[in-house]
Amino acid sequence: MTFEIIKSDNNSQARSGLIQTGHGEIQTPIFMPVGTVASVKGVHQHELKDDIKAQIILGNTYHLNLRPGMDVMKNAGGLHKFMNWDRPILTDSGGYQVYSLSQTRKITDESVTFRSHIDGSKHVFTPENVIDIQRIIGSDIMMALDECTPYPCDYDYAKKSLALTHNWLKRGFEYYKKTKSLYKHEQAYFPIVQGSVYKDLRLESAETIASYDASGYAIGGLSVGEPAEDMYSMIEVVNSVLPKDKPRYLMGVGTPVNILEGIERGIDMFDCVMPTRNGRNGMLFTSEGTINIKNKKWENDFSPIDPNGTSYVDNQYSKAYLRHLIKANERLAAQIASIHNLAFYLWLAGEARTKINEGNFSEWKKIMVQKLNKRL
Repeated sequence: MTFEIIKSDNNSQARSGLIQTGHGEIQTPIFMPVGTVASVKGVHQHELKDDIKAQIILGNTYHLNLRPGMDVMKNAGGLHKFMNWDRPILTDSGGYQVYSLSQTRKITDESVTFRSHIDGSKHVFTPENVIDIQRIIGSDIMMALDECTPYPCDYDYAKKSLALTHNWLKRGFEYYKKTKSLYKHEQAYFPIVQGSVYKDLRLESAETIASYDASGYAIGGLSVGEPAEDMYSMIEVVNSVLPKDKPRYLMGVGTPVNILEGIERGIDMFDCVMPTRNGRNGMLFTSEGTINIKNKKWENDFSPIDPNGTSYVDNQYSKAYLRHLIKANERLAAQIASIHNLAFYLWLAGEARTKINEGNFSEWKKIMVQKLNKRL
């Protein structure tokens, strides 16, 4: 995997870039739709490619390991073939999912033991075996196993957790270098910066992570309940240390405004379930602000969802029609809303990239943040 910076913004840390992988290129900044169980919920693969313009999607080690399981995945020839997706894939190591199972997991220096949310069966993740699993999945970008601390989190726990994450990374990176892809493409391995909202811990983690000659670096443990300003502050702290010539991935973030603020601070890659999850519940993101399509005010509004045409469905369906589908509990409503929101997120990242290349990102970003904060 390679990364090239195309243009840097003169008034911020924003930059546009190009990542090359074995399954094609990724223009950054980029938003990555979340396909947890080998599916972006409610969206066909051809829609992801042709309508949403997704350049890369996510899969999840925890979920795929439980179902369909690695025997099926190996027999299929990896996730790309299994789900008929020929563009890049990034896989989370499962650390965040294990974090969310706080009542049914046990963490030691060696591993994390947890019980499946599906059938209660017992499983063990180590820094080494999550690489084995991701080798079978065949993702283009693999993530290191880490512990995601909750918020709020006291300093002593955050410091102890950070030491564990760094120890796991040392083991994982050594094991990664000893293993090879099972398929005909390279697999990159991203370490993850942790440290909760403590500046000294984030600096320590960023310095440790940066000492590894990785293809890219991730920032985890944010957007877990902390104030947005704390998240932005931690991004600035971390990006002051992480190598500038490698892509930076902010995990699990976030709202459209979060994404623009992240780009301004030097983030290149984002993912979040918000576009599809919120879409299924009637929240639509547009270039003029956020819409709750369930509101009666849209009942007779036959204008496009987004007047600026940020998604292909804007030319096909009106607010009134989508509201009708939502109120009628029609499954098509979730599909249309998901496609629109994902396309909007990709449009937003693409516009940011264009503005960086044109040299006017900062001015555009200020205007867009004002619009995106509006409830229409």
